[in-house]
Amino acid sequence: MSHPMPSFGSFALLLALVLSAYSLVIGAISLWALAYNRPLAVAPDHLRETARRAGIASFFAVFCAAFALVWAFATNDFSVDYVLHHSSKALFWGYKFSTLWSGQEGSLLLWSFLLATYAFVLRLRHKNDVTLYAYASTILAGIQVFFLLLLVIAAPPFAIVPGGATPLDGFGLNPLLQYPEMAIHPPMLYLGYVGFSVPFAFALGALIMRYPGEKWIAITRRWTMVTWLFLTVGIMLGMHWAYAVLGWGGYWGWDPVENASLMPWLGGTAFLHSVMMQEKRGMMKRWNIWLIFVTFMLTILGTLLTRSGLVSSVHAFAQSSIGDWFTAFLLIVFCICLFTFFLQNDHLKSENQLESIVSRESSFLFNNLVLLAACFTVLYGTLLPVLSEFFTGAKITVGGPYYNKVMVPIGLFLLFLTGVGPLLAWRSTTLRTIRRNFVLPCTAVIVTAVGLMAAGVRPWLNDDATGSIYALVCYSIGAGVITAITSEFLRGAGVVRTQTGKNLIASSVLLTHRNTRRYGGYIIHFGIVVLFIGLAGAAFNQNKELEMGFGDSVELNGYKLVCNSFSQDSNPEYDTDFALIDVFKGSKKITHLTPERRVYFPDTDHAQVSTVVAIHSTLAADLYVVFEGRNADSGRPIIKIFVNPLVNWIWIGVLVVIFGSGLALVPPLQPGTRRVEAPVPATTPGSGNTRGAPSSPPILAAKVGGITAAHPGAPNA
Repeated sequence: MSHPMPSFGSFALLLALVLSAYSLVIGAISLWALAYNRPLAVAPDHLRETARRAGIASFFAVFCAAFALVWAFATNDFSVDYVLHHSSKALFWGYKFSTLWSGQEGSLLLWSFLLATYAFVLRLRHKNDVTLYAYASTILAGIQVFFLLLLVIAAPPFAIVPGGATPLDGFGLNPLLQYPEMAIHPPMLYLGYVGFSVPFAFALGALIMRYPGEKWIAITRRWTMVTWLFLTVGIMLGMHWAYAVLGWGGYWGWDPVENASLMPWLGGTAFLHSVMMQEKRGMMKRWNIWLIFVTFMLTILGTLLTRSGLVSSVHAFAQSSIGDWFTAFLLIVFCICLFTFFLQNDHLKSENQLESIVSRESSFLFNNLVLLAACFTVLYGTLLPVLSEFFTGAKITVGGPYYNKVMVPIGLFLLFLTGVGPLLAWRSTTLRTIRRNFVLPCTAVIVTAVGLMAAGVRPWLNDDATGSIYALVCYSIGAGVITAITSEFLRGAGVVRTQTGKNLIASSVLLTHRNTRRYGGYIIHFGIVVLFIGLAGAAFNQNKELEMGFGDSVELNGYKLVCNSFSQDSNPEYDTDFALIDVFKGSKKITHLTPERRVYFPDTDHAQVSTVVAIHSTLAADLYVVFEGRNADSGRPIIKIFVNPLVNWIWIGVLVVIFGSGLALVPPLQPGTRRVEAPVPATTPGSGNTRGAPSSPPILAAKVGGITAAHPGAPNA
C-alpha cells in the first residue's frame, strides 16, 4: 500500500539533511580557505555563497516535512504511527495542528523547523557583516545536521504503522494538552530554546575569527533579547496551564522539566545584563562568552532531560535511547567551546578593570553571580536524582522545600539589585549621588514595612513565619524598587517638560522614545517587581478538602461555598463528574462554580483522567475549586478549595515584562542620548570622591527637537 504524503515528508527530511550537511562542510572549507589564504579550485567567496544558498534551501525542505506531518493529522492518516498515537477523528480541528508537537518525533521536527527558520532569517541578513554571518550560518548548519540526523535515523516522524493495515481511528490527543494555551505554549518555549542557537553561533563564530571590536555583541544582544522574550512567554504560558489545568492549586512545582526551561532563562538574563559592561567598558569578555555558551548548552541539557527518561516528570516524553544522542552532542559542543576558548583566550582580555565596588559595573557583576547561583541551585536539585543513583545506587530527590529554602532568598537579593543598579553610575558613584538617589527608595521600603505590619502582616503571628517574613521583605523591597524606577522616569521627564512645555505624560513618552533600550529595561524591572509581589502572595495561601453533599457549605477566608447539586454526564470522548457550587461573600452571591473530573476513553485501555478547575479570580485573590473524586462509600464528591492571594499579579507582571522587552527592541524614535561629563572639579574632603572623578554626577544631555535638556544625576543605562 502506498503512502504518498509520508513518503514525501521522509524525502523532504533526507533532502534537508543533505543540504544542511553541504552548508556545514562547504561553509567550513570556504571559511578555512579565507582565514588562511589557501587556494581552492573554486573561489572561497563562491563556495561560501553556495553554502549559504544550500542553507536557505534546507529551510524549504524542512518546511515541506512539517507541512506533510500537519497534513497527515488534518486528513486523519492513521497509517502514520505518530498520527495514530496522537490524534483521532473526534479530535477538535483546532487541536489538530498542535498535535505536531504533542509527541517526541513531532516536537523534534518542530525544533528543526524553528532552527531552520532562524537560520533562514540570519542568512537573508548576511550582508550586514558577510564573514561573521557566514561563520554563524555554518555553525547553525552543524546544529541542524544533528537534529535532522535524529529525525532521519532515531526518531522518524513518518514511520508507518507495522502490519500494513491502516487503523480506523487513533488513540487521541492527551486530554491535558486539549487546552487553548497548549496550542501556543510549546511553540513559544521552543522559539526560546531554539533561538539561543543564534547568539551561540555568533559568539562562537566571533571567537573563532577573532572578531575585532564589539559589533558582534550588539548583534548577539538583540537576538538574545528576542529569544529571551519568547522563552519568557513560553514559561508564563506553561505556568498558567499548570495552574488552570492540572488542579493542584499551584503554578510552579519545581518539576524537572519546568526547571529545564528556567535554567537557560536565568543564563540569558545574566548575559543581557553583563553584556552592557562589554559594550560600554570592554569588560567581562571571557565571562560573556561562557555565559552564552552555557546558556545554549542548558537548552540542550533541558531537551536531554525531557527525552531521556532520566528524570520523572508529568511534562516529559517517554523514556527512549534518544537521550544518548543528546549526551554525545552536548559533549561535542562543550569540547568545541573549550578548545576554541583556550585557542583564542588572548583575544578576550578586558580593556578596563572594576574601579569601585559602588558602581554600575559592580551591580551587574553581583547580579550575574546571583543569577548563576540560582541556576546552579536549580541544576543541582534537578540532577541530584541522576547523580545520586549513578554514584550510590540510591535515587535521592529534592522537592519544593529545598528550592524554596534556597531560591527565595536569592530572588529577594535579585529584587534588591533590580532597584539598586539603575541608581549607580558607571565607574564610581559619589556619596552625594548615593544620598540623593537612595533617600526616596529607602523611605519607601521603611514606610511599606511599617504600614504592612500595622495592617496586620505580622510574621510572628502566622503559622508560616518564615514565608510571611519573606513576603514582608519582598513587598517592602518592591516598593523601594518601584519608587526608584518611578523617580528615574519623573526626573528625566521633568527635564523634558521644562524644555519643551509638554505635560508630564507626553514628556515621559518622549523620554522613552529617545532611549527605548534604557527605559524599556526600567519597565521590565517594574514588571519583575509586580511578578514578585504575586509570587509572595503564596505565603498566605489557604486550603480545605472535604466531602460536600446537597446543601453542604464551607467557609474559607471570607468566602462561603454552598453545594447545590452534583451529577454525572457522558460525552463521545469522556464521562464527567461535576458539582454545582454557589459562592457567597458575606450575604451576597458573587458567582457560580462548576468543577469537573473527566475520564477520557473510559471503556478502553487508554483511559485518562483530567480535572476542569473552577476559578473565581480577582486582583486580591483567586478562589480555586477542584473536584477531587467521589467517596467510594457515600458517593459524595470530594471538593478541595484553595484561596490563593495575588495570583493575577503574576500574569500582569509578565505582561509588563513582555511590553518592556518589546519596547527595548524598538529603535529610538528620537536622536539618541549622549553623555556629556562636566569639568572635573577639585576634590574636597568628605565628598566620597577619592579617584579624581567628578564630585557631582555627570550630565545627561538629551537633544529633543533642537533643544538640549540637561538631566543631572541620571546614570546611563
